[in-house]
Amino acid sequence: QVQLEESGGGLVQPGGSLRLSCAASGSIFMINVMGWYRQAPGNQRELVARISTNGSTNYADSVKGRFTVSRNNAKKTVLLQMNGLKPEDTAVYYCNADLLVIRGGGLGRDEYWGQGTQVTVSS
Repeated sequence: QVQLEESGGGLVQPGGSLRLSCAASGSIFMINVMGWYRQAPGNQRELVARISTNGSTNYADSVKGRFTVSRNNAKKTVLLQMNGLKPEDTAVYYCNADLLVIRGGGLGRDEYWGQGTQVTVSS
């Protein structure tokens, strides 16, 4: 079974920092794009940041200059360093990965999600 396990959420004051971590495990042959999405109450899930195998990144305009996404291919992890947090960053953050997995004697490509971790920015 393939799993994405997140950690690092919590409560922080405006202007503070948090670092989210996501580790992929299971029968993974290769990891393509990894990234983070978030969903606030009443809103749709939105892309926060993602990083491809070669290290190229994409960020939501709202987090550019404040958040940094990185990955460690050997450890199958993706990190999201969040600085200058604002109340509007409050949401459940989900790890996402586009994986090539080993199954049925061959390979298959699928998208996987973590269970989500709460980030609350409040004074």
